[in-house]
Amino acid sequence: MKENIAEALLSIGAVELSPQQPFTWSSGIKSPIYCDNRLTMSYPELRNKIADGLVTLINAHYDQPTVIVGTATAGIPHAAWVAERMNLPMAYVRSKAKSHGKQNQIEGVIAAQDRAVVVEDLISTGESALRVAEALRQAGAEVLGVVAIFSYELKQAQRAFQEAGISYISLSDYPTLLRVARQKGVLTEEELCKLKGWNPEIPVSNETL
Repeated sequence: MKENIAEALLSIGAVELSPQQPFTWSSGIKSPIYCDNRLTMSYPELRNKIADGLVTLINAHYDQPTVIVGTATAGIPHAAWVAERMNLPMAYVRSKAKSHGKQNQIEGVIAAQDRAVVVEDLISTGESALRVAEALRQAGAEVLGVVAIFSYELKQAQRAFQEAGISYISLSDYPTLLRVARQKGVLTEEELCKLKGWNPEIPVSNETL
């Protein structure tokens, strides 16, 4: 599954690798990789594969969820497709409460004692998913964990999730992407070395590549 998703993200251009001219993320981190999983919405076969994969992760790792919750905005459509497959209620959480109307941060129904799984498109620093988890906890829900399409596997995110007492799991990740990109001949040896060196905390050995 990890290899299949990584290959699909590369093939549709959802993942771009630019070791020579790094991207700047919204967090300020400079990175040789940029992942835009919003593109997956436009590919029915891939989005169905992703939804099926997320359901498999949830069933394998999180016991008896009662609601599926998307992160605004990129996690919303995937949460909806997952909730439909699992026949569960769905909600989503804004990054902050609206400044008008009912001033909701949570859209949809979250009841006290709900068992929620958060659906995120991408785990980078983990900030957005953990913000959603905190809003759900304040509403009285138990957060079973987070599932995502892709993770950069940054130690910063791993520490943040650990401190919050929340687990996450993704369909694919950065080490897998490097392995697939090398197998497909997308990268030169020099580019591969730069990509491997970007996050030295990730244990990507020559053997795994």
